[in-house]
Amino acid sequence: MTKTIFITGATAGFGKAMAERYAGEGWRLILSGRRAERLNELRKALAPAEVHTVVFDVRDRQACRDAVDGLPDAFRPVDVLVNNAGLALGMEPAQACSLDDWETMIDTNIKGLTYMTRALLPSMVERNRGHVVNLGSIAGNYPYPGGNCYGGTKAFVNHFSKNLRADLFGTRVRVTNIEPGMCETEFSEVRFKGDKEAAAKVYTGVDALTAEDIAECVYWATTLPPHVNINALEVMPVQQSFAAFAVDRDA
Repeated sequence: MTKTIFITGATAGFGKAMAERYAGEGWRLILSGRRAERLNELRKALAPAEVHTVVFDVRDRQACRDAVDGLPDAFRPVDVLVNNAGLALGMEPAQACSLDDWETMIDTNIKGLTYMTRALLPSMVERNRGHVVNLGSIAGNYPYPGGNCYGGTKAFVNHFSKNLRADLFGTRVRVTNIEPGMCETEFSEVRFKGDKEAAAKVYTGVDALTAEDIAECVYWATTLPPHVNINALEVMPVQQSFAAFAVDRDA
């Protein structure tokens, strides 16, 4: 039986790589994003895979609901939801940050993820099968200067994923939080608001993770036997590790 996956934020990075990975395995795809042109290009590139695209912003609660309610019959039910849409903005310290940036991250990384989960979860529970995959980050586990609100949103994803598991106890619905470390995609370019030079410096000298690496992690977690649940998967490049505690001896 052909399975169906719904991937948010599918126009670039992790989402695009996941779309390509699952299409190659014969899955039916529902791809969402804000950029219609990119979605159309991706749909054509994935032919002959069955692809339904829907243009909306996950920050719009009603648009999330409408996207799910408007799915063609052939794309129901959804077996896997990947809450991939998300972003980081800015690296300023909390006392100098943009509140607009904070609000955008909260609305996308937290509220958008919850809107999509709530829209699709009841049908999974009713069928007693399904899988919710959330894209978290190591920033939700470990703080770093400038990570302030972004790290806070990913900490929410971490704990929300665990609480979903608690609520879904007694069902066969699975939940996984994927927590990537340094990964070279458009992520840093978005974070630095189009400054390609600043974004490139993030990855200088580092053999960073790729979008395809993360797509493979998601594919693996969702294709394990149905009695296996990967609660969380933290992934870093070999060249990334943990820093020592900072001590300011002049404070």
